[in-house]
Formats: sequence, structure tokens, C-alpha cells
Amino acid sequence: MSSILIIEDDNSIGDMMSIYLMEDGYTVKRASDGGSGLRLFKEFEPDLIVLDIMLPDSDGMKLCADIRSLSSLPILMVSAKNDVSDRVKALLIGADDYLCKPFSMRELSARIQALLRRSQIVKAKSAPVTREAPPSIHVDTDKRCLYVNHTPVETTFSEFELIKLLWLHEGKVFSREELLNRIRGIDSFVTERAIDVHIANLRKKIEVDPKDPKYIKTVWGVGYKFVLAAELP
Repeated sequence: MSSILIIEDDNSIGDMMSIYLMEDGYTVKRASDGGSGLRLFKEFEPDLIVLDIMLPDSDGMKLCADIRSLSSLPILMVSAKNDVSDRVKALLIGADDYLCKPFSMRELSARIQALLRRSQIVKAKSAPVTREAPPSIHVDTDKRCLYVNHTPVETTFSEFELIKLLWLHEGKVFSREELLNRIRGIDSFVTERAIDVHIANLRKKIEVDPKDPKYIKTVWGVGYKFVLAAELP
């Protein structure tokens, strides 16, 4: 079964999450502050992290960014802050999902299952890509790495799943709903706005001018498509 690291300073909420997830069959470790959470992350090597934004010794947003710089594992952020700006900021700095307090344990479990399912399917079914691509942008599904001009570019779990799907289906137009369902699964609780945030992040990483994208094109009123023809002379 998958392993989960919970970084939550509220003992009642942290204990409740730990007990519920252990009853679901997960291996669970818990930290009550950012410092011990980062240490457990390195020692425990979890499959997913549940991370509270407000911690006694550190900013959960910064901790999320620090962990994301080291790993692409799914990160589910939880917080009493329910402003759209907070949710968008969390996605921008590398979170894969955001859950507002108070929440039910069933919803927590469902979101974790959705994130882990997508992660495990990728690991189990990943196969070498045989199609040839122009040299400046390449997706290696075995290594789960995006290359721009032969240089590896860090991506979140969701960002990589998006660019892989678009890259493998060059020219195909995907609606936001299709992208969300293909990346997270049909039981996702995240809005389509999350797709726009991830696309904006990817454009910053692969486009010369993110405001005038040549590769990830917006199809107005529909969604997005990936165009490799932009690299041709």
C-alpha cells in the first residue's frame, strides 16, 4: 500500500487524518512542524504528502516549494484559508491539489486516491516513446522528465502529466474538462481553473515568450493543443 506523510500541527486534525488513512490501509507518518516534516520526507520517502499551510515554524507554501524542488511526488495542501488567491498560489508553487478546512475524511481519502491513482498508473504503464520529436522539446516518459534544448526542466506531477498528454497527441485539441479528467480522474474535486494555472506554469518553462506561446496553443472557447511545428525552420 502507498505511504503518506502528513505535516499538520493541529493534533486533533492530524491524529484524525492519520487514524482514518491507516484504517484505509496506508502507511502513515506524521510531523507537527515544517522542520520535522522535511526531515521525515527525506527519510520516509512517501508516495504523497498532505501539507498544512500554517505551521508553527515555517510557511507551508515555502515548504511546498522546497519539497517540489526535490521531488515530483503528489502534494495535497490543506488549509483553513479558502480564498481563491490562496488556492491559486498553492498550485503555482507546486501543489497538486488544495483542500479547505473543515473537510470530511471521506473527501480527503477520495482526493488522495485520485492523486495516487494517476501517479501509480504512470509508474506501472510508462513505456518508451518511439515517436521522434524536434530536438528542442522532448518528453521522456521513462524518466518522467521534460527536456528543453536538451536540458531537464523541473515539473510538478500534474504539469508533467499535462505536457506528456499534449505532446503525445500533437495537434489534438483538449477541452479543460478533458484535461482535468485525464490527469486527475473523473472523481476530482478540483476546478478547471487549475488546468489554466498549470498551463501558465508550463508556458513559463518551455516558451520563449509565455505571453505569445508557440507550442501550447489556446483554442478559444475549447481548450488547448500542443504544436511542434513551431520548431520547424
